[in-house]
Amino acid sequence: MSVPSKPQLPEPAETAPARLAPLYAAGFVTAFGAFSVAAALGATGEDIGLSLLRIGVLLALYDIAEVLLKPVFGALSDRIGPKPVIVGGLVAFAVLSLLGLGAENALLLAAARLGQGAAAAAFSPAASASVARLAGPGRTGRYFGRYGSWKSLGYMLGPILAALLIGVGGMPLLFVVLAVAAGVTAVWVAVALPSLAPLPRARYTVVDLVKQTTDRRFVIPTLALATSTAVLGASIGFLPALAVEGGAGMVASVAIASVLALTLTLVQPWLGSLRDRGTFSDRAGTVTGLVVMAAGVLVAAAPWGPVGLYAAAVLIGAGIGVTTPFAFAALADSTPHERMGRTMGSAELGRELGDSAGPLLVGAVATAATLSIGLAALAAATLAIALGVRLTPTKAG
Repeated sequence: MSVPSKPQLPEPAETAPARLAPLYAAGFVTAFGAFSVAAALGATGEDIGLSLLRIGVLLALYDIAEVLLKPVFGALSDRIGPKPVIVGGLVAFAVLSLLGLGAENALLLAAARLGQGAAAAAFSPAASASVARLAGPGRTGRYFGRYGSWKSLGYMLGPILAALLIGVGGMPLLFVVLAVAAGVTAVWVAVALPSLAPLPRARYTVVDLVKQTTDRRFVIPTLALATSTAVLGASIGFLPALAVEGGAGMVASVAIASVLALTLTLVQPWLGSLRDRGTFSDRAGTVTGLVVMAAGVLVAAAPWGPVGLYAAAVLIGAGIGVTTPFAFAALADSTPHERMGRTMGSAELGRELGDSAGPLLVGAVATAATLSIGLAALAAATLAIALGVRLTPTKAG
C-alpha cells in the first residue's frame, strides 16, 4: 500500500545564494579529481612502468565505479538526507586519495583510482539533489548553471594543475593535493551547508520505478545530458589529436580542450539565468544546445586546420553549456523532492554512459574510415537526438 507523501515546502529562499557555495566546491573536486589523474596517467603512465593496457584500465576504473554506484548513493541521499552522503563521500575521497602516495605500485594506484570513483559516486548525485532543493522554484536553471560552471572549471584546470604538480613532486603530490582539496571541502560542507532532512516517500513498486524511469520528463533531459557528455568526451580526446595531425604543437593542441572547458564555464550560469526568466523553454534550450554541439563537431570534422578546431571547441562548449543547465533544471523541476537523489543519480548514470559511448563511436568509425568521418558520425547522432527531442510530445496523448 502506498503512503502518500506530505506536501513539500520550498527551501527558504535566503539560504540558496550563499549556502550553495560548498556544493560548487564539491562539483569542482569531482571534476578536478577525474581529469587531473586521467591527464597524469596519460602523460606519465609509461614513465612509471605502466603499459598502455594498464593505463586504459586505470582510466576506466573511476568511471566504472561511478556507473555502478551513482544510482545507489543517490537513493541513499533520499533516505538519510544528502548532507551526510556528501560529507562522507568527500572524506572517503580524501582518505582513498592517499593511496596514491604509492603511485609507483600499480595495485595501489588502481585502488586509489577505484576508491576516488566510488567516493565521487556518493557526493556527486547528492550534491545535485541539494542544488535542486536549495535553489527553489524558478531558480534551478541559474544555480545548476553555476554548479556546472564550477565543474567545468575543474575540467579545465585539472590537466594544467596536474602537469604543474607532477613537475614539482611527481604523482604522489597530485594525490596529496586532491586529498587536501576533498578534506577542506568536506569540512566546508559540514559547517556551511544546511541540513536537508529526508522527506516522507511513497513506497514504490517495481512497476512504479519503471514508469518513472521511462517517463519522458526523465528520459529526454537524461538523453540530452548523455549526448552532451558523449560529445564532451570525444572532443576532449580527439580534437587535440586532430590538431597534432594538422601540424599544431603540443601546447596549442592541448589548449583546445582548455578553450572548450572555458567556454563551458562562462556560458552555463548565463544560460541558466535566461532559462529561469522564461526566455527559452526547456525543449527549445535543449534542442538549441544539441544543434550547436553538432555544428561544432561538424566544424571539427572539416579540414580547416587548427584554427577551425578552436572555433569548433567554442561551439561545442557553448552547445554543452546550453544543454546542461536546461536539462538538469528540467529534471529538478519535474521530480518530487523526496526522490531527487535517486533521479539525479540515475541521470548521472546516463551521463557516464554517454561519456563512454561518444569516444567509442568516434573511435570505431575512425578505425574503419577516418577520424573526420568518425566525428561526422557523432554529429549525425547528435542531430538525430535533437530531432527526436524536438518531435517528442510534451504530454501523453
